[in-house]
Formats: sequence, C-alpha cells, structure tokens
Amino acid sequence: MNALKRFSSDVAFTEQVKALQHRKGSRKAYERMEQGGGWATAISEDLREFISRQRGFFLATSNAENQPYIQHRGGPPGFLRVLDEHTLGFADFSGNRQYISLGNLAENPKVHLFLIDYAQRQRIKIWGEARVVSDDAALLRSLTPPDYRARPEQAIVIKIAAWDANCPQHIPQRFDAEEVQAALRERDQRIAELEDELRRLKKRSEDCP
Repeated sequence: MNALKRFSSDVAFTEQVKALQHRKGSRKAYERMEQGGGWATAISEDLREFISRQRGFFLATSNAENQPYIQHRGGPPGFLRVLDEHTLGFADFSGNRQYISLGNLAENPKVHLFLIDYAQRQRIKIWGEARVVSDDAALLRSLTPPDYRARPEQAIVIKIAAWDANCPQHIPQRFDAEEVQAALRERDQRIAELEDELRRLKKRSEDCP
C-alpha cells in the first residue's frame, strides 16, 4: 500500500480504478462506503465462522515481473485458521512441487485470497501480505489438521490489509458430494418412514369389519 492510501479499500481502488468508477457511474456509491471507513480490516465473528467452514480457497500471488499466479489450496474444514483478528494461517501441504507461489512470495509478499461457498452463494475477498514460516515446528503442528492425509512442508501466515464480501449475483449454487449424499439419505429415510406408515394404515383398513 502506498503513502497516498486513505481508506482500506484503496488496496484495490487505485486512482485508475476510481477514474473508471467515475466514468461508469459507480464512484458515488463507493465514496459513501469510504466515508463509512472503507472495507473491514479486522476479522469479524461472521467471517471467522465462514472461514471455519471452507474446504478450499484460491491464493493469488505475483512475481517481481508482475506476472500473476492463482493456485487452489484445499483441506478439511478449518484448515485455513484464524490466528487473531488480523491474521490467518495454514499448513502448506506437499503438492506437485512446482513451488510457484512460494517463489512469488520470496519476491513479492502481497497476496489475495478468494473464498467462495457455492451452497450458500457467498464469496469473500481478502487482501494482505504473506510470509512463509519454515522454522517453527510448533506453529506448523498447530496448523496441521489431525488425521488429514497430507504432508505439511511449511506454514504460511497472512496479515490482512482489508476484506470485502461480494453479492451473490452470478454465483451458481452447487453442493459438496457429502452434502448431496446426506440429503439423499435423509430423503430415503423419510420415504421408508412414509411407506411403513402407509402399510400400517392399509393393514388397519383391511382389518376393519
């Protein structure tokens, strides 16, 4: 963030972005948002709960030549951990060993996290700076989900600059396979209960004189 930053949302609303907002007619609405303080910079209880449910997120980094890169990071619910109201952390599991994100972070610590919940049609955007921690075994243990079959290589800790919640417009509603299976089991159980009740009612009517 440069010295001219006045609002937390300036992390994304550069002068060029604001000029485009003026031309497109949306600047007044965002000026009102800025007068209210801009985007949140601390993790609220609602955001903490949202993060605890997520099985994955997209991590954007950029190298010294400003070439962006986006990588999906996944794990069990809660693998992305809230460390305090301004800090997130997660265990960086061994993958395809390209190390593009890690290389980018060595040159440029700025990151963007994009979290999306398709079932609830919610998405969260988080701006911040990340550091790779490879010499803190206690931190890595605390961030490693128990009973998850993956090998953690290092921890990544993110200091939040700002975050914003998007509207649900254009988000398709999708469900995890486990959610669908649970709903189908519940449906099948209800069908079985109704069929049993129908058989009992039918038998009762046949037994009547």
